[in-house]
Amino acid sequence: MSIRHLDSLFDPQSVAVIGASERPFSVGGTLWRNMRASGFAGRIFPVNAKHRQLSGQACYASVDDLPEAPELAVICTPPATVAPLIEQLAQRGTRAAVVISAGQTAEQKQAMLDAARPSLLRILGPNCVGLLAPHARLNASFAHLPARPGELAFVSQSGALVTAMLDWAEARQIGFSHFVSLGEHADVDFGDMLDYLATCPRTRAILLYIESVDQARKFMSAARAAARNKPVIVVKAGRSAQGSKAAASHTGALAGADDVYDAAIARAGMLRVDTMEQLFLAAELLTRFKAPIGERMTILTNGGGAGVMAADAAAAMGVPLAEPGPALIAELDRVLPANWSRGNPIDIIGDAPPRRYVDALQALARHPADSGTVLFIHAPTAIVPSADIARAMAPVICPPGQPPLPLISSWIGGGGVAEARDLFIQAGIATYDTAEQAIDAVGMLQRYARNQAELSEAPHTSHGLPAGSAAEVARVRALVREVLASGREMLTEPEAKAVCAAYGIPVVVTRCVPPEPDAAAAEAARIGFPVVLKILSQDISHKSDVGGVVLSLQDEDDVRAAARAMLGRVAKSLPQARVEGFTVQAMVRRQQAQELIIGASIDRVFGPVILFGQGGTAVEVLKDSAMALPPLNAPLAQALIERTRVARLLKGYRDVPPADLDAVVATLQAVSRLLADLPEVAELDINPLIVDHQGAIALDARVRVSAQRPAGAAHFAIQPYPAELIESVAWHDRPLSLRPIRPEDESRHREFLDSLDADDLRMRFFHTRRKLARSEVARLVQIDYAREMAFVATTTDDAGEEKTLGVVRAVADPDNVGADFAIILRPECKGTGLGRVLMDKLIRYQRAAGTRQLIGHALSENQRIRALVHDLGFVEQPVPGDRGTVRMALDLQTEKAGRAAPEHADAPHVG
Repeated sequence: MSIRHLDSLFDPQSVAVIGASERPFSVGGTLWRNMRASGFAGRIFPVNAKHRQLSGQACYASVDDLPEAPELAVICTPPATVAPLIEQLAQRGTRAAVVISAGQTAEQKQAMLDAARPSLLRILGPNCVGLLAPHARLNASFAHLPARPGELAFVSQSGALVTAMLDWAEARQIGFSHFVSLGEHADVDFGDMLDYLATCPRTRAILLYIESVDQARKFMSAARAAARNKPVIVVKAGRSAQGSKAAASHTGALAGADDVYDAAIARAGMLRVDTMEQLFLAAELLTRFKAPIGERMTILTNGGGAGVMAADAAAAMGVPLAEPGPALIAELDRVLPANWSRGNPIDIIGDAPPRRYVDALQALARHPADSGTVLFIHAPTAIVPSADIARAMAPVICPPGQPPLPLISSWIGGGGVAEARDLFIQAGIATYDTAEQAIDAVGMLQRYARNQAELSEAPHTSHGLPAGSAAEVARVRALVREVLASGREMLTEPEAKAVCAAYGIPVVVTRCVPPEPDAAAAEAARIGFPVVLKILSQDISHKSDVGGVVLSLQDEDDVRAAARAMLGRVAKSLPQARVEGFTVQAMVRRQQAQELIIGASIDRVFGPVILFGQGGTAVEVLKDSAMALPPLNAPLAQALIERTRVARLLKGYRDVPPADLDAVVATLQAVSRLLADLPEVAELDINPLIVDHQGAIALDARVRVSAQRPAGAAHFAIQPYPAELIESVAWHDRPLSLRPIRPEDESRHREFLDSLDADDLRMRFFHTRRKLARSEVARLVQIDYAREMAFVATTTDDAGEEKTLGVVRAVADPDNVGADFAIILRPECKGTGLGRVLMDKLIRYQRAAGTRQLIGHALSENQRIRALVHDLGFVEQPVPGDRGTVRMALDLQTEKAGRAAPEHADAPHVG
């Protein structure tokens, strides 16, 4: 189930309130009063066997007594009655129910779901406050206030927060398109709501209050689809660390559930905020601020003190200020008084007339690289009315027919700036009461921009695997099987390093010897001094904690002494530990290297996760780490690094040159591939991974495996690039590659679209278009493979460059009942059979994905596509009210789909 019948939940024609009453302070009584007071235009039926009338209206004893099947039912009766009521409603044809009732047992809840399933009756709740759909005048809740109509949708797991939010929003005159309490979300969950609201024309931003997520892949797929359409802003409860103290690795201890939610929210292109006030500030900003956000900010103000305070706030909030360049300084010198600040903040002095504001703003607009995002702060004066300044600036900030300037404003004060503030709001300019709010908003915009960039990445699991290493990976899989067969879970250090080396991660050579000091000394002499000696024991995960690591041993006598002392320390602190021996490795000395940690663990909700941060023995104390969801490509790995404090050290400082970040990125990608390939991996630590300008090398590694196979690409919360769908076919005596599209295809896809003539585009998009915007092209290549597929046919040109010849795509509805398809080819490929090749590929894929029907629409004059799909088994239907368009549908569950077509049947394009 997904969005099926959710329209009946939020815009029903009739509603039954089961358990309605007139008893004061009761749930049924409050619900009945709210429904009647909401102005709902449809039919309302009270159901309660104890009453014959309620509020002068006939009351019905049971569902069976109702004069018609209600489209929506609201249930507020004891928990034991819910499942039988759902069964009766389903049999009568009701499509949705809000279950207010709390206290159901697991068995009662399952019985409720079982009763709803045959007819796809949708259930909101149980144990929820209900829902409000102000545009439909529907208040199916026991909230104490109605919701104003508006364009924000709010979905919450917390019932108490629902009523508190209504109170907060009413005081600020904030309206909603939907206001939804999920309760225990037994059926309708966040994924369903995101899918529904993503395409709702009344909703311009989606606000979520999340306590937990159950179906990670469904949630991530829906969130990524919604975040492409409109802002999605999240308050996630529970910032406290939830890591297990008993974890076998540093990664397991550091990987708190909240950090994983951070990673998931960022990867889905959503924005996380901490408070309810930030939730609305962000929603307002993300819908008003239309310009690209800069990584740096320029403060423009008429008050020196206000500018200094804003600069302090920016520093505290981590928003860097831009450094104005010589050209910008020179231009500002020409338009500002001699005593202007000549720096950032730009103080244009309190006596500034409107012209001075405009001149300064236009100077900043001509130097966007030097200014970034502009924060305009104004304090009222008696010299020039604030409203006059607003009237002069607004057309410059939002010039007609041109992109707006990246500006956020703060009109400080009350009545003196009220008109100016209103003028900016009417012009669509983001406006805040205080500079601190505005700076907070800039920081949120910067995070949102970074998250949107992560949303656009679609890496595949082959990233990070060295060429020609398939045999190495096979040996790793055999090693893992042997370890599990022996009853072990922890790999020895040499085994763990062998796993890393197989994936191209540089490791220091490590040798194993028996637990004999003389054997350790002899091996050290063969390696060459200085060396590192470590204890080798399946029972000791963190060797440093028991004195099981000694560094920089200079000769054989040092090694013997260290070995004897180490055996004594381990026997005293962990007498039960089984000591298999020692490991000896060369001492790696890099004076200017940073110690890092790269690891992986399994989150209960989101599956495999990857950790990066500052490493060493104090890793849990430093707590400088960040999480990411695999799979990772280079941009995503780089984004993960940037979320840590150690990233600044890796860029170099004073006499320390920048570290080899490419080596760190490659290691992160290798770990991503390892998690995809080896489902048995439960925890992994590479700590420390030392890195400097010469490269990176792993000094220690530990790996825990599990027969439960918790990793593997199948358990990734984000479906990776489906490389397994790539195939090569022979086409007109040359090889042709058929593969899923990927973000890296953007420039190639732009060239392909530019090769099409106006009629091609008209056939595809049903109207004439000269050129697609960059954002539209990006959307075509950045797809969520969980619900959309686009196959490109490519070949190699004479210069050895890959060239796109055609593309076919399909977008499935969230329930995978139907998928809308489109196809378009290069002009020179028309009539060559390429359309048939692409359609066959798509049909095979959608059938394997379980899609029931493939649907397309074409202009009636497009005879090529109509001929092709007819021979593939599609059935044509007229489109009601549109004589110029035909609908073509293929039942993918029949054997007719994809049957052989004549050579002439080819399609250049269909929309």
